[in-house]
Amino acid sequence: MRQAFCNGLLLQHSRPEFLFLTGDLGFRALEPLRDCMAARFINAGVAEQNMVSVAAGLCRQGFRPWVYSIAPFIFARPFEQIRNDLCLHGLPAVLVGNGGGYGYGVMGCTHHALEDYGVLLTLSGMQVCIPAFDSDLATLIPQLFQSSGPVYLRLGLGEQPREWSPPEYAPWRKLASGERGTLIAVGPLAGAVWEPCMAIPETMRPNLWCLSQLPLASLPDELLLDLHRSPQLLIAEEHVAHGSAGQSLLAALVLAGSVPSIVRHVAALGYPSGRYGSQRFHRAECGLDAASLLAFFNSKAQA
Repeated sequence: MRQAFCNGLLLQHSRPEFLFLTGDLGFRALEPLRDCMAARFINAGVAEQNMVSVAAGLCRQGFRPWVYSIAPFIFARPFEQIRNDLCLHGLPAVLVGNGGGYGYGVMGCTHHALEDYGVLLTLSGMQVCIPAFDSDLATLIPQLFQSSGPVYLRLGLGEQPREWSPPEYAPWRKLASGERGTLIAVGPLAGAVWEPCMAIPETMRPNLWCLSQLPLASLPDELLLDLHRSPQLLIAEEHVAHGSAGQSLLAALVLAGSVPSIVRHVAALGYPSGRYGSQRFHRAECGLDAASLLAFFNSKAQA
């Protein structure tokens, strides 16, 4: 997804208010943007706290800075500066975290971001975008230049199947119809599930929804109708359960009086085996792989 992100920003490079700051990361991916923007591409070094404060100052001068690093380095290390310098003043910087969830695989827990958007959504005015597909960025990036406050953009692995064009980016998208319940996947997990889901007959598969934006606004009428028709709901996200999209969604369903009778929330469990591996390894260990998620609907149907 990082390459699509770079390509999307290249289309915006002529905006006079656009500045890009990186914490000494983005090599072998962002060089075209660096070369195009020249002095407006700023390598702030391994100094993320200072980088966020500099971005806040640039916002005060009328600029629209985008601030880039590996996900844990852009939300955890400079958390105080995000809170005090950006959020308390409602400044429109875009914080870009690459490799959300287990994206950095064998590099281990210091490079994983399993609690990033849950933590940032505790802050005043913060918006979170979790694109699912590379193609989402062409729509999303121009929108973020119009944001009225701080935004966290969580980039992951774009897992768009070949020969399939997903719907244009939106906070909620229905990707597949089925008769065995409803599966809501957050961000890139939706792409990982789509192809195995579509390989199952419609009578045997769930409705597949993709959630890409937080905090939650109103719930789509079509989603509520799907939940009313079939009471099985599975929510899946590569984030710890505490402070998650799943918890927010279930609270919203309680308020709407639409809680299904069978609900399961599958979230990141950390490191159950005590080992590090690829993103695929960690997803499988947490039950976030497509086979495990789809098995939920088969087991309930047979019960």
